[in-house]
Amino acid sequence: MIKGMTGYGTAEISVGQVKVTIEVKSLNHRFFDLNHFLPIGFGSIENKIQQLVKKNVQRGRVTVAVKILERPLQAISLNKEAVKVYIKQAKVLKSEFGLKSDLTVADLIKLPGVVETKEVLVSPSKIWPEIKKGIEKALKSLVDMRKREGLSLNRDVQDKLKEMKLQIRAINKQSKLLLKSNRQKLSEDEFKSFQKSSDINEEISRLSHYIDELKSLLKATAPVGKKIDFIAQEMQRETNTIGSKVQDKIVSNAVINLKSKIEKIREQAQNIE
Repeated sequence: MIKGMTGYGTAEISVGQVKVTIEVKSLNHRFFDLNHFLPIGFGSIENKIQQLVKKNVQRGRVTVAVKILERPLQAISLNKEAVKVYIKQAKVLKSEFGLKSDLTVADLIKLPGVVETKEVLVSPSKIWPEIKKGIEKALKSLVDMRKREGLSLNRDVQDKLKEMKLQIRAINKQSKLLLKSNRQKLSEDEFKSFQKSSDINEEISRLSHYIDELKSLLKATAPVGKKIDFIAQEMQRETNTIGSKVQDKIVSNAVINLKSKIEKIREQAQNIE
């Protein structure tokens, strides 16, 4: 069954003191387009993410965001040499200006360069196995959502195809009535000319074939959005030919209705993977 291109999935993983959230979302796009939003230093897993996504999504603009929510506490160190300098200078000031107050530990910690903190780096290679599981979980939710959209799109296109069949029958019926009517009105040569110029059997046959082809594509599991769009373009071409060959109010109205349904199918093709 066809799939849509709109989807969303999320997952959270934990590895020791590291907590990561993963979001995967997809929107309509003519081709496959993948964007990453990764923590600094995680560029090495871009190709791995792309391989995972491409196993599940063949068309659409996909965004994968990996965010570190929690990480190990920062490493804190005390610069004792800086403390010695501050204390020495404090004694000089105290002696020179007759100051009474002494430096406390709280005062020293606040001074620049006394306490140094270093960010603990998270190694992407160490947590990749869990990130992979998280992305796979998020992708499953995304694909399930795209499948549900596909069911809705399938119903809508099927309805349009049924309406198209009704219009084709009306055109075919009216075309035969016109032939019968003109046979009585026109001379033999005039009728032959009219019959030749207004013959739409080939166009109606192609339209019927295209409808069957679209019904078959709607059952496919592989991406078919581009194929559906192409066939809809061919349908428009055949419908335009019918409109130019048969100058009749009933046929013209049916042609307008046909073109309207085909255009809506083309619009829906932009939503189908």
